[in-house]
This record gives sequence, C-alpha cells and structure tokens, in this order.
Amino acid sequence: MLTLNYSYRIYPDSKQERMLGEWLEICRCSYNYALRQLKDWIASRKCRVDRCSLESEYIMSADYPFPSYHQQQNQLPKAKKKYPDLALVPSQVLQTNVRRLHDAWDFFRDRGFGFPRFKKYGQMKSLLFPQFRSNPLTGWQIKLPKLGKVQINLHRPIPNGFVIKQVRVVKKAIGWFAVISIQSDIDLPEVEAPFGHALGLDVGLYSYLATSDNYIEKGRKFFKSEYRKLKLLQRRLSRKQRQSKNYEKARQKVERHHNHIAFKRKDYQFKLAHKICDMGDSIFMEDIDFRTMAKGFLGKHTLDAGFGQFRDILKYVCKIRGKYFGLVDHRGTSQTCPNCRAEVRKTLSDRVHDCPECHYRCDRDVASAQEICNRGIETTTLGLRGKETVCQVEVSGVMSLDNWRRGNLPLWAEISHRELGSPSYTA
Repeated sequence: MLTLNYSYRIYPDSKQERMLGEWLEICRCSYNYALRQLKDWIASRKCRVDRCSLESEYIMSADYPFPSYHQQQNQLPKAKKKYPDLALVPSQVLQTNVRRLHDAWDFFRDRGFGFPRFKKYGQMKSLLFPQFRSNPLTGWQIKLPKLGKVQINLHRPIPNGFVIKQVRVVKKAIGWFAVISIQSDIDLPEVEAPFGHALGLDVGLYSYLATSDNYIEKGRKFFKSEYRKLKLLQRRLSRKQRQSKNYEKARQKVERHHNHIAFKRKDYQFKLAHKICDMGDSIFMEDIDFRTMAKGFLGKHTLDAGFGQFRDILKYVCKIRGKYFGLVDHRGTSQTCPNCRAEVRKTLSDRVHDCPECHYRCDRDVASAQEICNRGIETTTLGLRGKETVCQVEVSGVMSLDNWRRGNLPLWAEISHRELGSPSYTA
C-alpha cells in the first residue's frame, strides 16, 4: 500500500474563507474544552487522600472514567444541542479534532514530556476531512462537505490508480492549501542493499553539500539573505498598537515573509535531492543529531540550513526513485584519511585535507564524504567481505603504500569499482 501527500493551492471565495475561519475557531474551542476535561480528570487524582488543595478542589467520583477519545467523541451529539455552533462544522472534522488531542496525549505518554497545551486564538491552522464517498476533484475544483466547490490549482494531476482518501485544509499567511492524501495498492520494492554507484554525502555550513565524487554545492543562507527585510517588518510590527487592525496587518506581513523563506528552502532541498539521486544509486549520509549542532555558536546558521529536513527529503526522494539510502557513524569522518584510513587531525579553519602518511590531498569536505562512502560500503552486505585491510590501519607506514594502494587509486574508489562495478577515480 502506497500513500502519498500532494499539496495544492486553493482559492476560496470570501464566503468560503469566512466559513473556514469560523470552523477553525470552533475547532480550537472544542480542542481546549476536551483538553480541560482531560486535565481536570488528572488533577482530581493528584491530591493526596489525607488533604485537599488550598487553591481549588476537583470533585470527581473515583469510578469516573478517563475521558478517552471514544468517550469524548460520543459526547459530541449532546454538545451540539448545548452549543449550536458545533453543528456548523462537519461532524467528521470535529471527530478528527478530538483525535488530534489524544494523539498528542499518547505521544506525551510514550516519550514522557510535552504535555498538550491549550491553543490560543489563531493557533488552529488546519482542518481534516477524513473521508469521501466519491472523487472530490472535478476539473479545477475540489468539493468539500458543507463548503461546496473550491477553486484549486491542480498543477500536477493525480496519478492513475490512486484514490483520494482524505484532504487537509491548511491556512497559511500567503493563502489556503489543500494537502490531498492519495493511496494505491501499488507496493514499492524496498531497496534493502546498496547497488550501482555508491555516493557519500557530507553537509556543512561552508559548503552546503560535498559528495565523494568531488562535487561541491556552495553554501546557501536562506534566512540570512532575507533577514534585512524581515528585520524591517518586525521593527514596523513592534511600533503598532497591539490588537489593532494595523498590528494584525503588520503581523501577517511578517508571517508571510517567514513562509516565503521556508518555501524557498524546501524547494531548493527537493531540487538538490533529485540532483543527488541523478549522481548515484546508493547514497550514504551521516547519522548525526543536528539538534545538537544547533546548540553551538553556529546554531542560527545550522537551523537556517535545515539539514534535518534535507535528510528526510532525500530519504523520501530515494525511496520513490528506487535508490538506496543509508546512514553511517559520523564520529571522526573529518579526521580520517579516506585513502589510507590514518587519523589526520584538523581544525575548522583547515579546509584542505593533506595526509602525511599517503600524501593524499583534496578538499576537506570531499575527503569527509569519501570516508562516509567507505563506511557505508563496509557496513553493508557489499563491503569488504573476506579481505584483509588491518595492517595499514593499525600500523601506519609499515607496509608499502604503493603496493597497498595499487597506484594512485583511493580506497573509497577502489572499493566502489571492485564491489559495485562503478567507474574508477584517480586522486
């Protein structure tokens, strides 16, 4: 079963846009009401048996059941009689809204932190329509329950054999979007082992991406390039009176500019991911927690680069294009020679790798990508099976480098040529 999400821009008219805004506010209130029931049930069981709270006391019987998803969902018909505004929203949208709360609650229980919080005015940004009897797309329009037909920019058609399962309407500063979830009985074969030409990737701030094939993608600073305009908009926002119409207009301009930066970054990363897939068949990347990198003195630039998002995008693109994607240990990749595997200490200011043992010289980021490619091949089924490579690594300089290297062919290229049938490379 293959499930994909296609995002399209939609253009509701003034009446439909007003209805969507009202639905978002009603869903926000119902979400907070359900969360209040959940917190009251928890607070009623926090007080000790021999004392009561001095501030407030929760009176609930001991046999009162936990407000689960099914219980709160079954209370919606009675709530509609007490609060008629709930009837304006499609019933399934309200049910999925309660489901969102309990998904957050289950996620909190699994990881132990991140308790669900109340949503302030304007923080509810999406509505989910979980089910359709027939295809809601008719030409350049999409038909949604109680909303009618909405104009949609169908810039790419739905592939044959796929059925629309659900539609999520998302509100952003630049407009409204419809994220359509499509499903098919097609099963993509899982690429469990590397094949073809192996490619190692090293990401960084100086150069955004470096490959083991000596390709370097220059660094991109999405936020820094737009920071001057953003700073101007934020300065104007700070001078407006809060809760005024001018304040809301200035706030929307700031939010719209943030959306522009995020869209530009994501578009670039998708194009770069397809470009990488054109270069190789088996792609290896560092298994590193980029959140730790974001806590350093270069944290702002690390967050601007969005390495974690790029890794997820590259993994997705590799899957749909039938490429192998693997992660390797990141420790010491920039301090290891990819040719003789000797340790070569370097600082951040050293941009050239120059091994004193085998005299292999190349760009620092390229050398790190080649070492990532070495580790990716060695840790998979197509690695060094039954071959001795221990002497040169442990006792550097004992063996003849020329005999061990077989001329000027680097180790990462030799392994790729011998095991994967890729073209040879010279240092």
